[in-house]
Amino acid sequence: MRILVLLFLLYTFAFGKVYYSRVDPYEIRDVSSNVSGQVLYTNENMFGRKLSNKAFIIIDSKLDEDELKSIGDKLKYFKSTLETNQKILTNLRDALKRKKENYKRIESLSIKSRVEKDREFYDVINSENSYLSTLKEINSLKINIADLKLRTKQLTTHINDKKISAKGFVLYALKVKPGNVVNMGTPLATVADVSKAILSIYLDKDELSNIKDKVIFINGKKTKYKISRLSKIADSKNISKYMAQIIIKSPKIFSTLVKIELRDTKNEK
Repeated sequence: MRILVLLFLLYTFAFGKVYYSRVDPYEIRDVSSNVSGQVLYTNENMFGRKLSNKAFIIIDSKLDEDELKSIGDKLKYFKSTLETNQKILTNLRDALKRKKENYKRIESLSIKSRVEKDREFYDVINSENSYLSTLKEINSLKINIADLKLRTKQLTTHINDKKISAKGFVLYALKVKPGNVVNMGTPLATVADVSKAILSIYLDKDELSNIKDKVIFINGKKTKYKISRLSKIADSKNISKYMAQIIIKSPKIFSTLVKIELRDTKNEK
């Protein structure tokens, strides 16, 4: 028995410890809704296939599109009114300048009565009030235009958010069907990044030293892979174990079980 234990320890020292891991996609991501509305369309034919820019889920955006069109019309009217008021303001400014000059000329003239001077003064004040009133209206129009432009951006974002796409990801699961009403945060789908794969193993504390220098064998074959990620915090499920991950090339089929060996570099020379 002692001989068998000794042989096992020698094997472990020479060849490293053996682990098993499932080949998982590099990332599995949940897609949630950023908006509220009724689901109009889901492309179930894309299940298990790589997605493109084309939407595979569409949420009703008719009200948003109607409001966006209405805002576009309002912006045209406001901009046209703004241009007219700016021309009026220019005329009022020129008229006010001329009236102020005229008033200065007659203000010191003794041949002009107080009534005439007051009439000219009030005329200047009225012209200045008209100028300021038009300027105030112009500023109000600018604020309204700025608000409408912001609303346009918000609606455009809402409409785009109602066309769900995930270019480059594989559709892993659809969580809604046409007719469902969703709110912000409602899960819509799960997608997977299969451009790479990831293997996860769990190590004891005493195995962490020089772990990134180990030679990695997968299913008995030597590879050039190294430990890509290493957690220095013990795993919540595998108590007293530390998760290490190896990023590898994308396989033809995921979720298969592979054998992983970590061997010392000196034993591979």
